[in-house]
Amino acid sequence: MSAAHRAPQRTNRTFQRTNRTRGRAASLAGGVVAAALLLSACGSGGKAGGSGDTGFVTGSDGIATVEKGSRTPAPDLSGKTLEGKQLDVADYKGKIVVLNVWGSWCGPCRLEAKNFVKVSEDLKDQGVQFVGINTRDTSTSPAIAFEKEQGVTYPSLYDPTGKLMLRFKKGTLNPQTIPSTLVLDRDGKVASRSLSALSEANLRKMLKPILAEK
Repeated sequence: MSAAHRAPQRTNRTFQRTNRTRGRAASLAGGVVAAALLLSACGSGGKAGGSGDTGFVTGSDGIATVEKGSRTPAPDLSGKTLEGKQLDVADYKGKIVVLNVWGSWCGPCRLEAKNFVKVSEDLKDQGVQFVGINTRDTSTSPAIAFEKEQGVTYPSLYDPTGKLMLRFKKGTLNPQTIPSTLVLDRDGKVASRSLSALSEANLRKMLKPILAEK
């Protein structure tokens, strides 16, 4: 075969390889985007289905709740705090635990922080423990500065890559946006969830029925 005939064939093969490479790159980029959307930054929240086998119902206020007999245990939520201390949420079993997913870079997190500080102080003598899960801060310094500025005294697990949030099973009340708030009952099971910044009134509303349980 002459060089004149071989040249177009080589050009076609190069073009095909380039297209395949671009296709793989596009697929990879799509996967990264999908993963990013799973834990969207400062999302406005949304409603999760209350039908089928989800076992929870979302009210008009955006708060999803599960009846006591249908709740699922929270996954392993342990690790280092922002201050480098070991913390395991399971150690708080017997108390009501409020889990708040936040980031120092998140505007809605800043708006709701004062509400969490106030309610945590008001209810600490009633067996309510607040725990933050700080995520997507590339170092602890801005997160610690955020807590100092807002007057936060309860601990926060440092979870920069979101691995703790991904431990929640699909179809349950799992955190899906930043901020997200979950309430665990005294048995360590997920009782309610909000996928948006909470006012003081709505935070107290989430806790009221759990506090009343025996």
